[in-house]
Amino acid sequence: MRTSNTEAATTGPEVATDTAALRRNVAAGAIGVFVHWFDWAAYAYLAGTVADVFFPDEDGTTGLLAVFGVFAVSFGIRPVGAMVFGPLGDRIGRKRTLSLVIFMMSGATLAIGLLPGYGSIGIAAPLLLVVLRLIQGFAAGGEFGSAASFLAESAPRHRRGFGVSWLEVGSLLGFLAGSFVFLLLSTGLTDDQLVSWGWRIPFLVAAPLGVIGYVIRNKIEDTPEYRALEANDTVPRSPVRELLRTNKRQVLQAAGLMAAMHVPFYMVLTYLVTYETDHLDHSADSAALLSTVISLLGLVLVPVFGMLSDRVGRKPVFVGATAALLVLSTPAFWLMRTGLAGTWIAGLLLGTILAAILGTYAVWSAEVFPTRTRQSGLSIAYNITAALFAGTVPYLMTVLISATGSTLLPGPYLMLFAVGGLVAALSLKETAGSVLLRPEDVSEAPAERG
Repeated sequence: MRTSNTEAATTGPEVATDTAALRRNVAAGAIGVFVHWFDWAAYAYLAGTVADVFFPDEDGTTGLLAVFGVFAVSFGIRPVGAMVFGPLGDRIGRKRTLSLVIFMMSGATLAIGLLPGYGSIGIAAPLLLVVLRLIQGFAAGGEFGSAASFLAESAPRHRRGFGVSWLEVGSLLGFLAGSFVFLLLSTGLTDDQLVSWGWRIPFLVAAPLGVIGYVIRNKIEDTPEYRALEANDTVPRSPVRELLRTNKRQVLQAAGLMAAMHVPFYMVLTYLVTYETDHLDHSADSAALLSTVISLLGLVLVPVFGMLSDRVGRKPVFVGATAALLVLSTPAFWLMRTGLAGTWIAGLLLGTILAAILGTYAVWSAEVFPTRTRQSGLSIAYNITAALFAGTVPYLMTVLISATGSTLLPGPYLMLFAVGGLVAALSLKETAGSVLLRPEDVSEAPAERG
């Protein structure tokens, strides 16, 4: 029997509330970002070795730049993937796009692990590497929107913040796992062994992880909200057109929240290692240790802040975090200049602020969109801000510090995005505990009537 619009919008579809169901849904949503960030970390840490394998005729610096250029290309294509998989998920369901993107990501990762080097097939090797990284980036463009939509729509209303926060726990776990595998390889193998075959191990390991993720995702049911759209025959035919016509404001608001996440994430978890070694004269081991401890702190605190947002609301947690980022960013980088102890205090402080942002931005962004265009809105806002602001952090900081001579510049740069996040957050209503299926979701869209 068809659900009435009023009843669906008031009470929402039923969501399984037992702990086992929540764990299963969390695993299905988070495993894709784990695989993605595992691959990302492995590729980044093995950049020098990959350069030797695929660009052996170049000098060290040129080969490394070529590897990072391939890395940047995979970031640049993500908005294209978002424009494909976001609308696709709104049209055919979250489950199908979740399965499709992890299949593509893990398949391309496996292919990289099996790819012959320059010494075997010549120029075809780096060209194939570019193609495979493009496939990975294209698929990754659909991962966040699919997973965040699925987790938000699968979790019980009173635990939605906690459920969605595990998306970022998956990314931190993947990052740490990639780093750990690199540590094992670099300490357990000689340089010749690493270049000959050792570099392939992380990419080959990612393949069975992807298979496990595909099996998990293929067995789950689609979300109650999406099934309600199907039951009411209101699945959108043109999600992007509808999004740009009726939800432009929400796209900008979500982009503000996401930009305020991307920049601190890359500043604290990636660039800070370079900053410590280049500008504070700390050892690489010390810098890597602090990065690891900050990531471990995030694993603990992100779900705590997600849970806190279920209790007190998204706005108090996110506004408090971005306000702290605005006030404390520059003092934190000043404190780092006082010595190793000051660096650790400042790093852990920024890591705590980042954890609060990570614990709330995804669920709040998901809640601002109607179900009909949720995956499109999340995918487009996330990947455009990632392409513009995420991967550019290390490059911009290097250029700006070199041009000005001021090592405090990362502080004001963080403050700039904290202001953007605050503006977006203050323009949004509180959404904790809200029903995701709205009246407009279960009635025909204006452009589709008649």
